[in-house]
Amino acid sequence: MPNKLYDNVCDEDVFSEIYNRYSTDLRAYLYYKFGEALSPNDKMQDAFIRLLFNCKKITHDKAKRYLYKVANNMMSNEFAHQSVVLQHKMIAVQRYTHESSEFIREQQEFLEHYQKALEQLPNEHRVAFLMNKVEGNSHEEIADVLGVTKKVIENRVYLAYKQLKNKVEELSFVKGHPNR
Repeated sequence: MPNKLYDNVCDEDVFSEIYNRYSTDLRAYLYYKFGEALSPNDKMQDAFIRLLFNCKKITHDKAKRYLYKVANNMMSNEFAHQSVVLQHKMIAVQRYTHESSEFIREQQEFLEHYQKALEQLPNEHRVAFLMNKVEGNSHEEIADVLGVTKKVIENRVYLAYKQLKNKVEELSFVKGHPNR
């Protein structure tokens, strides 16, 4: 890289240099952290596209951090989405049971209420909650991944749990099942 200081990464040569320097390492980072199933190559490419769209706002010295944060957030969101999809698939597989039909119906209603409540959470709260409760990551690990403090993650998980509880109770009450 020449000693010239760049205000942003919009210049084609600068962008190409950043791509050549970081693309392989970013893809490897995403692959080792999340695995092949979540398409780390696609997320790496998407991160560079976002960098290109925001090239006037990002300076050369902040490009690497921006790329890793954007790619990591995309992978985390995809992982959270896949976790929800997997939960639904597992529910469909467990159709055979010795439980009463009323219990199964109430369980299905609860899961629908839970899914609706989960979808209504703010994105930051949902990601932190799923990373903690579904993936089993500690607050420190989540804070590292998302680039915030542990206290912020604790607050997001707490607020998500509180909102989920209230929303599920509210939805259950509306359907005529108060305080299950």
